[in-house]
Amino acid sequence: MALTSAFTSFNLPVKNVEQSKAFFTGLGFELNPQFPDNENSVAFVIGDNLQVMLINQTFFNTLTEKESVDTSKYAQMTIALAFESREKVDEIVNTAVSLGGKLHAEPEDHGSMYHWGFVDLDGHLWAINSMNMDAAQG
Repeated sequence: MALTSAFTSFNLPVKNVEQSKAFFTGLGFELNPQFPDNENSVAFVIGDNLQVMLINQTFFNTLTEKESVDTSKYAQMTIALAFESREKVDEIVNTAVSLGGKLHAEPEDHGSMYHWGFVDLDGHLWAINSMNMDAAQG
């Protein structure tokens, strides 16, 4: 049997937990009640058994001996999420921009996949997708 995780958390450093909390709540994500919501961190459910934890930069730096990535210069990763329709993709990206995020590239329509993205308040890249699995397989 392949190795699989029962629960996954992406932990991202942020400059201001309260501002980031308002941004992701404004997008429609819900707080994960199983994790602390304080000045150091807040966790959002972004899928089944999947969350993103936003951690104050200063506290985040105590969790690793490595230096955090300067997101104004470098991309460490892209968080890719899939939703039910291209209209939902557009809604999410447009809402992110209205909340202070920035566009990441132009929308791309590949027939079986529609892709657009945004950069959050702390420079993390989010790829928002809609996939038609029937079209992709046929």
